[in-house]
Amino acid sequence: MTIVRWTPLRELESIDRRMRRALEDVGFVPALLPAADVYETDDEFVVELEVPGYEEKELAIEVTDHTVTVTGERKEHTEKEEKEKEFRLRERLERHFQRRFALPRDADTEHLTAIFDRGVLEVHAPKAPETRPRKVEIGRR
Repeated sequence: MTIVRWTPLRELESIDRRMRRALEDVGFVPALLPAADVYETDDEFVVELEVPGYEEKELAIEVTDHTVTVTGERKEHTEKEEKEKEFRLRERLERHFQRRFALPRDADTEHLTAIFDRGVLEVHAPKAPETRPRKVEIGRR
């Protein structure tokens, strides 16, 4: 008998696949969003977004307070071209997507940088210098 370690995430992925198939069968397909990783290093916070098939000019990044919004809109196919096709399976990203990411308060959102390379968009937010207490001298008049 083989002992297999139970991984709940694998079970959730299986449930997700079954739900998508069931929804596709009745004609309802949830919008697909680009996969993302958000991580922290010693110096910065990084958001990596997989956007295969998009060009740099089709992506936009906005920041409000500490929320980064990434929007993508592909213009390569017209709706007429897509209506002429009867899709049996459709897993590619939608022509339009929007993802929001909340950054921690110590992220310096005034100095965001972005890099786009081989279908991956990276948004870098440096960590703000820590506010340290400083001494204030008391003067006389």
